[in-house]
Amino acid sequence: MTNLTLSQVTKTFDQTRALDGVGFTVASGERVALLGHNGAGKSTLMKIILGLIPFDSGTVTVMGDAPGSHAARRQVAYLPENVAFHPALTGLEQIRYYLRLRGENPGAAMGLLERVGLSDAAKRRIGTYSKGMRQRVGLAQALIGNPRLLVLDEPTSGLDPVSRREFYAMLDELATEGAAILLSSHALTEVEARTDRIVILSKGVMVANDTLAALRRQAALPTHLQVIARPGAADAVAAQLHGARMNGVMVNLTCAHDEKLARLGQVTALGAMIEDVEVIPPSLEDIYSHFSLQADGRAIR
Repeated sequence: MTNLTLSQVTKTFDQTRALDGVGFTVASGERVALLGHNGAGKSTLMKIILGLIPFDSGTVTVMGDAPGSHAARRQVAYLPENVAFHPALTGLEQIRYYLRLRGENPGAAMGLLERVGLSDAAKRRIGTYSKGMRQRVGLAQALIGNPRLLVLDEPTSGLDPVSRREFYAMLDELATEGAAILLSSHALTEVEARTDRIVILSKGVMVANDTLAALRRQAALPTHLQVIARPGAADAVAAQLHGARMNGVMVNLTCAHDEKLARLGQVTALGAMIEDVEVIPPSLEDIYSHFSLQADGRAIR
């Protein structure tokens, strides 16, 4: 089931084209990362999905309904980068308040706070919370009503590494339950391992939309192999593999994506001379830079 569909979406502000023919889908259980530099159109696109601003042309449906409609609002949740809550309220009071606004049972508040790891702080005033804790309150609020589409804008901002890992574990759980997740983030390293598909915007144009593995193939960026030689064998390994010796035991190799298996075969053939080998594919940061530069006509191959 497709929870979010965009087709040829265009939006212009005065003489500036903020979005130009953008189209992609987010299916039930799918986690899609929305990437782009500041001004690429990410925020505009999110506002359109949430029904906060109109679009000029194209098609947008949220669970089959128009964005901003009552039916769509019942099934979509939004978490901004910087959440704001009344500092005098406790976490429990705040979530109870939002439950009442949504026509839900206020008694579900503690369960939501437990789900985001705030049960111990539920009765403390939000004014005493750290930024990461306030972000967890925001996620608890976003989970009200079991939304089928979550739109998340820099959701891990202010979270420490452990909290970030726990946050993404919660997203994995929600995706398993069938929620579609659209996540905007500048933290490319954490997004790389936690999303199913990557959408890249550049100056309002969608320049990439695929899995990370497929984008690596499309970009055809080089793969790096770090070969660890046995003590005393590094020079011989570097010579036979035509690689660059980096230190006492490491030899660095670079190859095209479709040459990777052949290169690994050459490494394996050296047998006892080799202690270990690590394959380092192009990172999401490399991929992002490639497609963004390509959109500007400056891609370097």
